[in-house]
Amino acid sequence: MDCRATIGHNTAMERLPIDEALPALLDALRSGGRAVLQAPPGAGKTTRVPLAMLAAGLTPGRIVMLEPRRLAARAAAERMAETLGERAGETVGYRIRGERKVTRATRIEVVTEGILTRMLQSEPDLPGIGAVIFDEFHERSLNADLGLALSLEVAGALRDDLFLVAMSATLDAGPVAELMAAPLITSEGRAFPVETRWQDRPLGAQARRLDALVDLVLRAERESRDTGGGLLVFLPGEGEIRRAEAALSGRLPATCRLRPLFGALPFAAQRAAIAPDGEGRKVVLATSIAETSLTIEDVRVVVDMGLARRSRFDPGSGLSRLVTERVTRAEATQRTGRAGRVAPGFCYRLWSRGEEGALAAFPPAEIEAADLTGLALELALWGAAPGELPFLTPPPDAAMEEARTLLRMLGALDDKARITAHGRAMAALPLHPRLAHMLVRGGAAAAPLAALLAERDPLRGAPADLSLRLEALRDPGGFRRRRPYDVNPAALDRARAEAKRLRAQVPSGDMAGASDAALVALAYPDRIGQRRKGDAPRFVLSGGKGAMLEPDDTLAGAPYLVALDTDGNPREAKLRLAAQITEGEIRALFADRIESFEVCAWSKRDRRVVARRQERLGAITLDDRIWKDVPPARVAEAMLDGVRDLGLRLTGPAARLAARVELVRTAGADLPDFSTEGLVSTIEDWLLPMLDGLRSAEDWRRFDPLPALRARLSWTQMQELDARAPAHFETPLGRRVAIDYDHAVPEISVRLQEMFGVTRHPVVAGVPLKVTLLSPAQRPIQITRDLPGFWAGSYADVRKDMRAQYPKHPWPEDPTKADPTLRAKPRRG
Repeated sequence: MDCRATIGHNTAMERLPIDEALPALLDALRSGGRAVLQAPPGAGKTTRVPLAMLAAGLTPGRIVMLEPRRLAARAAAERMAETLGERAGETVGYRIRGERKVTRATRIEVVTEGILTRMLQSEPDLPGIGAVIFDEFHERSLNADLGLALSLEVAGALRDDLFLVAMSATLDAGPVAELMAAPLITSEGRAFPVETRWQDRPLGAQARRLDALVDLVLRAERESRDTGGGLLVFLPGEGEIRRAEAALSGRLPATCRLRPLFGALPFAAQRAAIAPDGEGRKVVLATSIAETSLTIEDVRVVVDMGLARRSRFDPGSGLSRLVTERVTRAEATQRTGRAGRVAPGFCYRLWSRGEEGALAAFPPAEIEAADLTGLALELALWGAAPGELPFLTPPPDAAMEEARTLLRMLGALDDKARITAHGRAMAALPLHPRLAHMLVRGGAAAAPLAALLAERDPLRGAPADLSLRLEALRDPGGFRRRRPYDVNPAALDRARAEAKRLRAQVPSGDMAGASDAALVALAYPDRIGQRRKGDAPRFVLSGGKGAMLEPDDTLAGAPYLVALDTDGNPREAKLRLAAQITEGEIRALFADRIESFEVCAWSKRDRRVVARRQERLGAITLDDRIWKDVPPARVAEAMLDGVRDLGLRLTGPAARLAARVELVRTAGADLPDFSTEGLVSTIEDWLLPMLDGLRSAEDWRRFDPLPALRARLSWTQMQELDARAPAHFETPLGRRVAIDYDHAVPEISVRLQEMFGVTRHPVVAGVPLKVTLLSPAQRPIQITRDLPGFWAGSYADVRKDMRAQYPKHPWPEDPTKADPTLRAKPRRG
């Protein structure tokens, strides 16, 4: 059969919107070898473009088309084969993980995106391949970004005859065309009008959204019965789909058939959701898989919950989590368009029209938010840094460094970030590098573990214990009889099939015979968890982050475990899957990483210096005992941290000395900085040598810092200080009165009679002392900074009052000529 004639004949019979753009696309490829095609969902680009390129005879090599999902790859290949009157595996074939339908006669091969990366890494010049088509590139998957970057480098360096096409369903294809230096060809499509119906007001609480969606589906089905056609309902994930399916069962007319559609669904059920249903009205409950990649026959009504599930990676915690977010405007538009493929339709949105403006324009590229460990390994295998390849969006530096750190920990990279032999063995496996490392080390015995951890959790409502999943995998029938948990048979079937494939890809590893917990610890060396003290099952992970279990979980009392899956909370993640491990296994596995520490540090909780000898694996402490012979210098250094924690508060003579120094220093003297800030900033110089024997807050409370402060001053500086700001004022009677320097002006308190005869006011550091004159009963009667002025002025009034109160004490009319005294008048004989 002449392939070109068949294609032309079928194309003429069933015209699709993309057909108008095919001549321009083929011309662009003939002239420049590259093109970017923008066409809305349903235009027919997925099934028409590869066939048109084949019919045009552009290349004698195979045409490889990338699809982001296995279901879409298989469906596209089968649809093109049907167009040719053939079965998949003849002219058109496909390759997806675990399934291959390709023969020597195959000219068009539809593959999932990771397969292209493996083809490029094994044979960079892509022998036998003449063109690579990146379908649904607008989804910006990590593998598609990497595949395009590698293909562009190959085309520029090794294969100038390689045709490259990127196809996008959204209108933001300009940057891709600029990156590829390719013309942008646009197909307007042929969409029928779709009437959009919004909610009257914002929905409010997230908890009510699923109930509201069920009500909206019932309303949409009721209002659209006269139009006919199926309903396509968009939900964020399998859990919501299952709950909506249960809620709608029995509430729709008998002619309606509910069809779930999500990536983990068995292929037969996926095919049932896609294919026409001649027996009734189809209601498809789908994830975003149905936005652009698939053609679902005869959809006339779309109901959009307005949510999408995305993976978010936090480089700081090293954890990924699935987050449910509002859809973007681009996603909402694509979903709406699914209702206008064959006739006018309706779109019911579970949000108000006023909320539309708050939606983001486009979803983020996966490279901006994903775990980049796999990308870092592929780049190391390719031998290039991210900046050396033409990425549409460069990978974030922080996430890349986190990825390289993990790869070094797994032994995939050396200290210079070059790939090792072990890293090459890891890169050859279709697994996350963590699981690939475990499989290479553990050999075929680790295959069931790798398959389980690569699959979604097959148990619902079960404790976090990994051993339960392994039990279900090894004996599903017995497990259902013995255990009360809800089992997902499809997930177990996929894990068993994947384990069988993985066993065939690895020889015996050096860890053969190790326990399951030891094997998974190889994959997650940064997630070895140690239970914290206390009643709550809270754990510190070897990578430094925290994790927790439900109090009634069967692993709640485990002293050590391996955290395999969490909710990704960066502060304290909730464990969803874990394996109990022993201290002995940890020591055997990570003997070369366990470090010994002698810790002498201030404990804020104990308010004392704590000295311990410890063995640690990362952030967890495997052994902790008292360090008895700790050197005094280490204790003093730790106590200094304690002083910083407790605060440097000077009192009594020490405070007076500091105040004296500051008074003279600010007046221009060359003295050390004794301000609080100055003392704290130089605390190691003057206080550390004096802390011998101090270990606690109580010791610090009793400590007198005056000797340490005095030691900061030389003999000459002390002499200058005593001369300019003496510690005491000597009264005319020779009595030494301490000068108070705690206030803005130095001051003393002294009996008035003791100052008789003083005609010049006392001065300290060029500042007149503030003198508080006391009565015989030691009560203040006058405050002055001008004693001569007081004698000449208000003293007369004071004398008058005081003579009446204290008649036995001298109150001379001229105090400047009287002798100072502390005695009362002598008695008359």
